[in-house]
Amino acid sequence: MAVIASTRPAVRGAGVVVGALVAVGALAVGVATAPLGRDFPLFWAFGLAFGFVLQRSRFCFASAFRDLFLFGGSATLKGILAGMAVASVGFALLESKMVALPGFGLLPPEAHLFPLGLHLVVGGVLFGIGMSLAGGCVSGTLYRLGEGYAASYVALLGILVGLGLAAHTWGFWWERTISTGPVVWLPAYLGYGGALAVTLGALAAIWIALEVFEARRGFGAPAFPTAAVLGAGGQGGPSSGALSGPAPVGEVLRQRTAELGRRLFRDGWPVLVGGLLLGVLNVYLYTAHMPWGVTGELSRWAVKLYALVGLEPGPLPGADQLPGCTLTLGGSTLLSHSLMLDGGIVVGSLLAASLAGEFRWRLPRQRRRWAQSAVGGVLMGYGAAIAGGCTIGALFSAIPSLGLNGWLFGVALLAGAALGTRLVRRLA
Repeated sequence: MAVIASTRPAVRGAGVVVGALVAVGALAVGVATAPLGRDFPLFWAFGLAFGFVLQRSRFCFASAFRDLFLFGGSATLKGILAGMAVASVGFALLESKMVALPGFGLLPPEAHLFPLGLHLVVGGVLFGIGMSLAGGCVSGTLYRLGEGYAASYVALLGILVGLGLAAHTWGFWWERTISTGPVVWLPAYLGYGGALAVTLGALAAIWIALEVFEARRGFGAPAFPTAAVLGAGGQGGPSSGALSGPAPVGEVLRQRTAELGRRLFRDGWPVLVGGLLLGVLNVYLYTAHMPWGVTGELSRWAVKLYALVGLEPGPLPGADQLPGCTLTLGGSTLLSHSLMLDGGIVVGSLLAASLAGEFRWRLPRQRRRWAQSAVGGVLMGYGAAIAGGCTIGALFSAIPSLGLNGWLFGVALLAGAALGTRLVRRLA
């Protein structure tokens, strides 16, 4: 025990040094890309913020469904609901400025509104199974890259393979279901007030259903210490202060600063806080250009990798007509806004993990985890491609966009996650 206790300060100290180097490097990237376009540092900053929040709150859609099905807990899922509720209010305000009179065939630009159809069901089910097998969704895979999870690198490779396979079969899905599917934007039928009320009401209903589900499963919330307990024992509480007298102002400020630093950079954040922060960041990102999405940029790199081995897919009919995380052939330029956003997520997670002393290379304990990560990644990539995004673009940003496509994808995702969880349990 003495050896373990003595190494912790050294590990944390090294983490602070690494974190400082990462922060300097991140700042250098922002400064270096500024002359190439003023939006590049902005999207880089958003990516860093998303990655930092994801890592600190351990926010992952795969764990949300895993905890629900395996343990009966829904804390992460409630964080997702809270984030979407915040984003829905912000998105509704923004969209009302873009399209003053909905219902005349106009749609808000860049909103994650995707045609309804079988592709959403198939994509959601495949993605749900894939993220269960891989142990993380696409955003979860990205932020775990920054924590040193080796299996996440394999999952990312699988995602790229799946996106490339979907690009080769895009014509099939476009002709049979995507091109003929209707885009249902709720404000066009209910107005902004009605659409927002229905969306928030549905999210609240799911929250209540989760509360009932937890109660029936006997899942209880952890007990937090009361103020009286926190103040006892001479640890800076009211009782100790009364006995020892007031501390010097400088010492009080030092302690408060240290406590704030510990809460921000060392302790894990409540997942509900993480969800709310991600929702707020999503609104601000939409004001800058577009709602949050991650797989569109990954598809660009997938196509480039396929091209390197002579398997570049042909044209993607209709893809350029669709918003969100749609497949793209990319282009000749290396730098893009989405690249800055996705890369920032990885670096932001690395920064957070380093400062918390949580970064280390982690190899799977079981060999089957390598195969699971690869297969799960392929299924996620393919599902995300035909559904217009992953759990971020097709759900977390789609439902706040006030489109019906996000709800259909969410139902299919739930079914896929249930199947995937059962499959993982059988494999174990």
